[in-house]
Amino acid sequence: MRNTEEFAGQVVSDIAATFSGVMSNIGHKLGLYKAMAGAGVMTSQLLADKTNTHERYIREWLNNQVAGGYVVYNKENNSYVLPDEHIPVLVDEESPMFLLPALDVASSLWLDEDKVKAVFLSGEGIAWSEHHHRLFCGSEALFRPGYKAHLTGGWIQALDGMEEKLEAGAKVADIGCGHGASTIVLAQSYQHSRFFGIDNHDESIVIARANAKEAGVNANIKFHTAGAKEYTESGFDLICFMDCLHDMGDPVGAARHALKRLKKNGSVLLVEPAAGDSIHENINPVSRLYYAASTAVCTPCSLSQEVGLALGAQAGEKRLSEIMQAAGFGSVRRVAETAFNIVLEAQA
Repeated sequence: MRNTEEFAGQVVSDIAATFSGVMSNIGHKLGLYKAMAGAGVMTSQLLADKTNTHERYIREWLNNQVAGGYVVYNKENNSYVLPDEHIPVLVDEESPMFLLPALDVASSLWLDEDKVKAVFLSGEGIAWSEHHHRLFCGSEALFRPGYKAHLTGGWIQALDGMEEKLEAGAKVADIGCGHGASTIVLAQSYQHSRFFGIDNHDESIVIARANAKEAGVNANIKFHTAGAKEYTESGFDLICFMDCLHDMGDPVGAARHALKRLKKNGSVLLVEPAAGDSIHENINPVSRLYYAASTAVCTPCSLSQEVGLALGAQAGEKRLSEIMQAAGFGSVRRVAETAFNIVLEAQA
């Protein structure tokens, strides 16, 4: 048990991290981290010159980054360096450890604070579409590197015979596809297969189509707006729920609809936030992040829909398996996990 002074120290650290998150997001968007990556020792003036910014602001920003442990300071020559070990987290947008887009998600929570406070009092929900647009862009940018690293490089191989089907030519639905990050990753890897990205948010589907065009995969992707219990296509070899089932008002109904739309020997790929099956197992920094996002986004999203089961982002494997079994799936097994996700396969 900590005393008051020790606990106050933790809160000061949390508040400092909150303030500094804004600085980190600015550093990302102005290319400051990118300019420092692999460049070795730099002065504040050199960094300002490289990024066409003003030295006095850069100096203050660098000192904030030093105080937070993101950048290292050398007092002997008044210089700064970004350690190579920090590059995958702060600079490399293809790295599964690239975390800075989470700051845009965090900013959306602040911008929607009044809406979130209101539902604490009313018990009502907040539809995904009602959130600030930073949530949509931040979520896609945060999830995309993990999908690129793991979806076709590990998760698909872990499913029962699925990679062979996809290479030969399969039919796949990506439910709750958002901006299409996961759908596009799949379509790029399995060009003989057909992919259907489905989401109930019109604006996300528009962006997904543009992203697919830019990625050059329009030929084997079709995006359209529909709810998780509304799409009419059938005969799917694979149906994916990528970080979205817990956001749905009726996840059992969505899973039951998926079962009806699968081929007899088809599979559901269920990717969900990493979580244990009890609160005690979820006392850690990743779960702290997920519980906060769940309170402000995931739970109100579910409560804004019919049924409103409100699984939350920390449902855990046991509860998720119960959902799939209640929908009629006979087999549910964990096939993979990362620091941020658990991955399940469900079959009839």
